[in-house]
Amino acid sequence: MLMAHPAVLKDLIAQYEALTLLGAEESTPQVRQRLADISYTLCVATGTKDVDMALIAARHRLSGARPEDDSLLQVAASAEPVAGV
Repeated sequence: MLMAHPAVLKDLIAQYEALTLLGAEESTPQVRQRLADISYTLCVATGTKDVDMALIAARHRLSGARPEDDSLLQVAASAEPVAGV
């Protein structure tokens, strides 16, 4: 599965929260469509089928979400040259 960049997820979450806070569900058809598009994109980006689960998954993937985030360590370890090569 492709993984969305944390910056993209952060932006999608911010847009979703702003639209729901402003009551997009009861707004114009264009605003409701924008909320639906963002919800769909969040689901695709997180591999979920429900926007609530997508929000949980996206927040979990943001940096600092986990107390023991070792993602940078894994990247650094794979970039190190192998001895004897």
